[in-house]
Amino acid sequence: MLVGGTVSAGGGSFRTHLSGDNEVPAVETQGQGQALFKISEDGASIDYKLIVANTDDLVQAHIHLAPAGTNGSVVAFLFGPVAEGTNADGVLATGTITVDDLIGPLAGEPLSEFIDAMGSGGAYVNVHTLDNPGGEIRGQIDG
Repeated sequence: MLVGGTVSAGGGSFRTHLSGDNEVPAVETQGQGQALFKISEDGASIDYKLIVANTDDLVQAHIHLAPAGTNGSVVAFLFGPVAEGTNADGVLATGTITVDDLIGPLAGEPLSEFIDAMGSGGAYVNVHTLDNPGGEIRGQIDG
């Protein structure tokens, strides 16, 4: 249920479109992506799917905690790390995030804190490559 820009127990979903233009600073790339998130009805888990296109030598993907235009700390892994890099054109990763998967500033915090950050535009997905280890494509998560 979407309430004032946040999602509470009772399900809900978020998505984001990823591009090099969203990186800080911007990255020139043909890479694109999309991330989809579905919150469980009880608010105890978040299923995700990360899709990429035109992006090679992928090494890892995370969710970071920060508003648009700002770089922030990693709070959850979505993919990797893969030291030698891998190529994908389509679904890169699927999985489930629970409170046990939260790291950095959200380690030990309830999953609802993470969900609130996602719903308020305070979190983003970042896909890292060998050519752009700081991030090649990024997208701010929103409801």
